[in-house]
Amino acid sequence: FLLLFAGVPALILLVRDRWLMIVILWGGSMLAYVYLRKASLRDDGPRAPFGGMIKRVLVRFAFIAPLVTILVWAASPGDFLSFPRENPRTWLLVMALYPLLSVWPQEVLYRALIYKRYSPVFGEGWGYIIASALAFGYMHIIFLNWIAVAMTLVGGYIFAEDYRKGRSLALVSIEHALYGCLIFTVGLGRFFYVGAAWGEYCLLLYMWYYFCSLKSVVGVAQTG
Repeated sequence: FLLLFAGVPALILLVRDRWLMIVILWGGSMLAYVYLRKASLRDDGPRAPFGGMIKRVLVRFAFIAPLVTILVWAASPGDFLSFPRENPRTWLLVMALYPLLSVWPQEVLYRALIYKRYSPVFGEGWGYIIASALAFGYMHIIFLNWIAVAMTLVGGYIFAEDYRKGRSLALVSIEHALYGCLIFTVGLGRFFYVGAAWGEYCLLLYMWYYFCSLKSVVGVAQTG
């Protein structure tokens, strides 16, 4: 667990190579997903209904989103909505690609894999939630700012709790995507962008890397 969820982010930060990060994220999530299926670790036990959980997710988001929006507008008016205003096409690209290319792989690794693979260590209750939240927050050290770590620590707690109740990758992926798209839209995206942390490339190129990596994965799957 420590090697995967503590050592790998440290390695990415040390090397600071985007291709390595993409390969690890997508390669790791695909392997984890295959493992969860083949090892019969997909949980079929009692779970909260998806309909009720998605309502809970949307109501909470409807409460939090305006608060975050007002906070950014008040604290940093220069950053507020800067991304969609200054780069609308790139913003639309991120809104379209981010949920699939970044959110889903993270949820496979930090919610589903930890829940089932490491349940003998952490259990399926508070131990799991804490482990998932800490690992998720720690992963964001690659952005070299405490805001990203603090926000994802809280987000990781929320996502882990909802996954424990509903055990639905779709549910937590939707929830994660909602908050991620909100962050990039209102002006907090610079805290979650390796280009700002590592000083190279633009966000469009970063997302294009993700798109190319997805095409490669699909191509390998089809030929295999």
